[in-house]
Amino acid sequence: MSALLDSMAGAFSGSDARREVLDAALRDGLPAARNEAWKYTSLRQLERRSFAAAPLQGPALDVALLDDIPAPRLVFVNGRLDTALSDVQALPAGVQLQPLSAALAAGEDAARFLGRRYERSEEIFARLNAALADEGVVLRVDEGVQVEAPLQLVFASVAGDTDLAWHHRHLIELRVGASLGVVEHRFSVGDSAHLDNTVLHAHVARDAVLKHARVQTGSARQTSFLRTDAVLARDAQYHRVDLELGAALSRHELNVRLEGDNARLTANGVLLGNGRRHVETRLGIDHIARDTACELLWRGVAANRSRVVFHGGIQIREGADGTDANLSNKNLLLSADAEIDTQPTLVIDADEVKAAHGATVGQLDANALFYLRSRGLPQAQAQALLSAAFCHEPLKILPEALREQLARRLDKALAEAGVA
Repeated sequence: MSALLDSMAGAFSGSDARREVLDAALRDGLPAARNEAWKYTSLRQLERRSFAAAPLQGPALDVALLDDIPAPRLVFVNGRLDTALSDVQALPAGVQLQPLSAALAAGEDAARFLGRRYERSEEIFARLNAALADEGVVLRVDEGVQVEAPLQLVFASVAGDTDLAWHHRHLIELRVGASLGVVEHRFSVGDSAHLDNTVLHAHVARDAVLKHARVQTGSARQTSFLRTDAVLARDAQYHRVDLELGAALSRHELNVRLEGDNARLTANGVLLGNGRRHVETRLGIDHIARDTACELLWRGVAANRSRVVFHGGIQIREGADGTDANLSNKNLLLSADAEIDTQPTLVIDADEVKAAHGATVGQLDANALFYLRSRGLPQAQAQALLSAAFCHEPLKILPEALREQLARRLDKALAEAGVA
């Protein structure tokens, strides 16, 4: 067994049922390159590393780092809730919010999402999460409740003497006609080399609207595995934007089941590769009901010796007539040593649908560069302007204030990467 899995097994302290889940994952081990889901992402370096379980008390975090993150907010530092930095007083009546640890301590039934089993060997980190998760966010919004101010979820990784691993499990549940905004901030303090393994479940009921943004700016030694599983009921809407701007190795799986008629999904994102970073996003969009729609707009940038991987999978099942599905994945390759792998897939088993998907990998448009140069802009500035405009497009679905905030984060990351 690998050093990675040995360290995970050594951190276990759960029930017999969860021990069985862990043992099954350990028997199957880490997936190799011959596994199609891991074809472009090698775990050979990671499997030689060991991680200790996160202590029950996280380190101190400079409150100045939260200056641009307003309440209501929950703050987690090295996987543990920091109650002093959290502030959820502004949440309205009809919103139930608590950390998973508190729900478990109170004996509340969390079986609906903690008890989910993952059987496939490629789901190794979801399986480890099922066995080891002991913290997270449990958030429920009652029927018809409209939450005006978005909830800010902060996950800070602070460097220390020991490399740590934490396993979060989150539940976001919107009941009929509810609406909510969630903004996730994931960042590192210092040269953090920790491992963050998170699974999020989102259940969006009839006529409910969930707006979700996530910014990941981990350090150059951070490891991040995130899986999102969402289910949309009739007339439900799920709008999200993901900015993958950091970490040495980051992988996000976004799986959405459109189970109710007229459900709507918009999922946009930016994948930024620089240095020797490896960043991967995998979409699995499943149209099950009639008259559903998805709009997917993703942009990738690879510079230096980085690697960007994108898999955009859309399935339209038999009976899902009236589906309208669109996927666009465009990528900029800015270095001869960088690599971009893009794999859009579309499976249609229904008759009356509209579907389009496409992917491109190229360089900045020569004509656009020439135009800007002819107007007196230096080469570097012209390239920076075009790269920024290319990456800003997925942000257009956000409200203005949030769009401006995330645009600043994106511009800073592009500048630090030497892209803009």
